[in-house]
Amino acid sequence: MPAVPLLAFSWPPEAYLWFKTLHIVGVVVWFAGLFYLVRLFIYHREAEELEPGLRTAFQNQYGLMERRLANIITTPGMVVAVLCAAGLLSVNPAWLHQGWMHAKLAFVVALLAYHAFCYRLMGQLQHGACLWSPKQLRALNELPTLLLVIVVMLVVFKNQFPTGTATWFIVALVLFMAASIQFYARWRRLRAERLAAAGGDGAAA
Repeated sequence: MPAVPLLAFSWPPEAYLWFKTLHIVGVVVWFAGLFYLVRLFIYHREAEELEPGLRTAFQNQYGLMERRLANIITTPGMVVAVLCAAGLLSVNPAWLHQGWMHAKLAFVVALLAYHAFCYRLMGQLQHGACLWSPKQLRALNELPTLLLVIVVMLVVFKNQFPTGTATWFIVALVLFMAASIQFYARWRRLRAERLAAAGGDGAAA
């Protein structure tokens, strides 16, 4: 008697298309939440530089926004993406024997770890115990972008994952964009400090 694949079920013909549609929607919502969540962490940490009255008000507001974003948008998007991915694998169990899928699942596990780490950072911020600087959080915020590019390339190219000049150009472009964001944030911060110092000197005069 031939062995039956573990994930083999009798699905209606349109099941694959429904799983794929909802999986894409879930991924879009999940990543949108991840991108903005760490950006809120940055603002939360930068609020510590404000005067006490404003600092408390801003941090409370950012804390509320973080919890709502994480619990109402980001995590539900992640759940939909993962459940529908499992549905896609149940429709096409042969994918589990292909190298590109193994690589993709490894990067998805990394994304899930990143998601869990964001919750840890959020808890630390709520208790005023976060040791990550705004600069470090900005660097952390670029990680899901790189993971997203790799996962999409694995899905598109599968076992013919490119390693030529075009691939390295795209990787370099992503790194350049990430570095540009970091440099722009540093320039804006230094400019604000110079303007504040100039204002203070004018007031003293």
